[in-house]
Amino acid sequence: MQASKPKRSGDADRMSANVIIRNDLRPGDIGSLILLHGTLYAKEFGWDHTFEAYVAGPLSGFAKSSSRSEKIWIVEKSETIAGSIAIVEASACDAQLRWLLLHPELRGLGIGKKLMDEALRFCRDCGYHSVFLWTEARLIAAARLYHSFGFELTEEKTHELWGTTVTEQRYELVL
Repeated sequence: MQASKPKRSGDADRMSANVIIRNDLRPGDIGSLILLHGTLYAKEFGWDHTFEAYVAGPLSGFAKSSSRSEKIWIVEKSETIAGSIAIVEASACDAQLRWLLLHPELRGLGIGKKLMDEALRFCRDCGYHSVFLWTEARLIAAARLYHSFGFELTEEKTHELWGTTVTEQRYELVL
């Protein structure tokens, strides 16, 4: 993958000739993000259709929001949705990082780090005091990324969810 090029007009950031990161929601994006989450995690961890509903509800609400303290970054590869990250307002002081996902073809290329950089910069610019996220224990590469940015594991709970047994983990970062 080539080094990042300067920003072009609009909200897209070119990662290479066929990978961009943009901030605007377009028709089909919500469905594509839900599909990507559902199919990748079903294949990787055996999660069932209820995981898609878990993603779809809050993502739908986010799409209807016009808050300046919330933002999404959508990764496209060859004009196909291949990942995302978002910041949503949990309270006036606290942000929640949501929907961090990259297609396996794009993992390990530094894109996740770039997304985290952008999202945390946005949190600081918005004046949030802290940011938290929920993830699943088997997402080890994601946990390494969170730790590299200073997030600390603050809670774990294991239970039946999404058609299997999962261990949810909460990470927090004071900004």
